Amino acid sequence: MAPDSPAPAEPGPLHRLLLLVVPALVVGVASALVLLGVSLLAERLQDVLWKTLPDAFSVGRYSSLWMIVMLTATGLAIGLVVRSVPGHAGPDPATTGLVDPPMPPGVLPGLLAVTVLALAGGVSLGPENPITATNIALAFWLGRRAAPDSSAELWTLLASAGTIGALFGTPVAAALILSESLAAAGAPGPLWDRLFAPLAAGAAGALTMSLLAHPSFDLSLPPYPGPHWGDLLSSAAIASAAALLGLAAVYAFPYAHRAFRTLRHPVPMLTAGGLALGLLGTLGGHLTLFKGLDEVKELTAHPDGWSAGQFAVMAVVKAAALVTAATCGFRGGRIFPAIFVGVALGLCAHALVDSVPPALAVPSAVLGMLLAVTRQGWLSLFTAAVLVSGVSVLPLLCVASLPAWLLVTGRPQMQLRPDGTPLR
Repeated sequence: MAPDSPAPAEPGPLHRLLLLVVPALVVGVASALVLLGVSLLAERLQDVLWKTLPDAFSVGRYSSLWMIVMLTATGLAIGLVVRSVPGHAGPDPATTGLVDPPMPPGVLPGLLAVTVLALAGGVSLGPENPITATNIALAFWLGRRAAPDSSAELWTLLASAGTIGALFGTPVAAALILSESLAAAGAPGPLWDRLFAPLAAGAAGALTMSLLAHPSFDLSLPPYPGPHWGDLLSSAAIASAAALLGLAAVYAFPYAHRAFRTLRHPVPMLTAGGLALGLLGTLGGHLTLFKGLDEVKELTAHPDGWSAGQFAVMAVVKAAALVTAATCGFRGGRIFPAIFVGVALGLCAHALVDSVPPALAVPSAVLGMLLAVTRQGWLSLFTAAVLVSGVSVLPLLCVASLPAWLLVTGRPQMQLRPDGTPLR
């Protein structure tokens, strides 16, 4: 009998990583293009809803009447879409995170439709969750057809990295977020081997978005003059105060969700949520509407343009709007609204104690708020740091993160299990 032929040798680590380069680059570019397409469509619709229509009806663009009417109509429209489309635009958004398993592709048209409507209509949520979910589903569906033996985890990592890289304009954010996820999952093998392909996807997504849209998180605040001993206490106190406000929103999350669920149907739930958002907008002003990224730049362009009380009201209203929007059924992410809350709180601290530089107060407050809302330490530090030019504030932020993390660790998260109980 002829001897058995030897089994084919397993590809080595270098060969396996090289095979992932092309898929990673393709997924990264495609993820950025999906994000860019949805963002541009939402911006065009926003111009119609908040400029063309109120001008045609001779109503103030951001009058109380128009904010209430527009947010309520947005909730009604999204509720009708959710009720009608296949898959009902995905699972309950209060139960989803930034990176989740792939959805069925039939859900995506409805999910994208309600995302565009929410972004354009002024809902206080960002695009990150639904766009990441869309890109993960597309990458998995198409990737498994090209490589049937590939894992869902591979396409999830590539698509989430490409989307996060495009959102923040840098692959560093994707690497930081995914390094925490991989460490928590106890993934085998060297970390950089696991991050190699996602980092390539994140770089492709970031470069695509930077070349086409030129995103920037720099708030153009006055440069930080340099650390002083008093800044240690100021930074820690501001970050801790922001973390406490974030925790208040987290603890309110399941109660708001339960209250909206008593309406039992997406149309009344989302209509009521839209009405609540419109009323909150009349209290906090039009800057507390929308995802918040453009609005924070308007705030920081005039850091002395509002009183400490006005900044505090905007921060509380935006936090309440975030909880309302995320629990009544609107699809969207929580990172960008949380950044707005942090920026408003930081400017409030500067207005109360003008010796605290805004370039220290703002990133410290953003750090504390993001720690409470996301529980992503690296993401929170990174986002807070990129809001200001220079790195001299980074050591203070690292120190400020310590008491803020002690406040939030072990607490419930701003995400629910399918049965409605808080996730820890």
